[in-house]
Amino acid sequence: MAGGAGFLGSHLCDRLVGRGDSVICMDNLSTGSRENVAHLLGHERFSLVVCDVSEKVELEDGVKVDAVCNLASPASPPAYLARPLDTLAAGSEGTRRLLELTRAHGARFLMASTSEVYGEPEVHPQVESYRGNVDPVGPRSVYDEAKRFAESLTMAMHRTLGVNVGIARIFNTYGPRLSPGDGRVVSNFIVQALRGEPLTVYGDGSQTRSLCFVDDEITGLVALLDSSLTGPVNIGNPDERSMRDLAHFVLEVTGSRSDVVFEPLPTDDPTRRCPDITLARRELRWEPTIGLREGIERTIDYFAQMVEGP
Repeated sequence: MAGGAGFLGSHLCDRLVGRGDSVICMDNLSTGSRENVAHLLGHERFSLVVCDVSEKVELEDGVKVDAVCNLASPASPPAYLARPLDTLAAGSEGTRRLLELTRAHGARFLMASTSEVYGEPEVHPQVESYRGNVDPVGPRSVYDEAKRFAESLTMAMHRTLGVNVGIARIFNTYGPRLSPGDGRVVSNFIVQALRGEPLTVYGDGSQTRSLCFVDDEITGLVALLDSSLTGPVNIGNPDERSMRDLAHFVLEVTGSRSDVVFEPLPTDDPTRRCPDITLARRELRWEPTIGLREGIERTIDYFAQMVEGP
């Protein structure tokens, strides 16, 4: 599991260990953290290896793997904008090394891609056949193009060398273990609301996201991992919300009296994002089941333990 100490990766480690799998978690801890997997340290079926998969991927002699999951990349805009070269390296050389490991073991490869490959979409909702509208030289391209290249490399290894692969295009996911300062919208809003600070909405707040609670997201990823589906396949929640409406929803659920303030829209920030999950429903028998209110309440409970109010 590359990137196994990150937000999504740690939850995937939990799910796999919980069902009886043995997991080797590889992470350079640049955006992941030991705290995310602290409860697994010492478990007989879990080990943490601190390494950068874009530089080296090695296992101890005699270790055999059945699956390789690639979640190794900064994922929030502040994180990948602060680490542009590292992000590109993870998507390119990191993906290649992990694919070579997969091939050597005759394993299954799960590629965690992103809805960002669709860019500023001209098709809505986004279907897997849509080729996207991405700026290849804009600031966000370090993440968008790294994932697009990773998908291309994954498919080249599949077509040319017969590597067994599955590509997931992950849409906005939220839940416990998001970092309070990682810049993602749900964690931003919740932390600001709990602290009594103004909630920061970018642009006029009409831009939309489709938010999937982490438990649902992990269920979809495991379904893809356990299948023979190559994809790409959208794994996300089609419940589309504007950022303005989401801000007021968080205020309602938290009971906060914070104001909502508006700031300029960041460069290349997509105005719409919503998955078509027809393929996932048909081939994986998967769809999200946790509603926004329940998911936000569970996420608030997590952040309330670390954030002090006014």
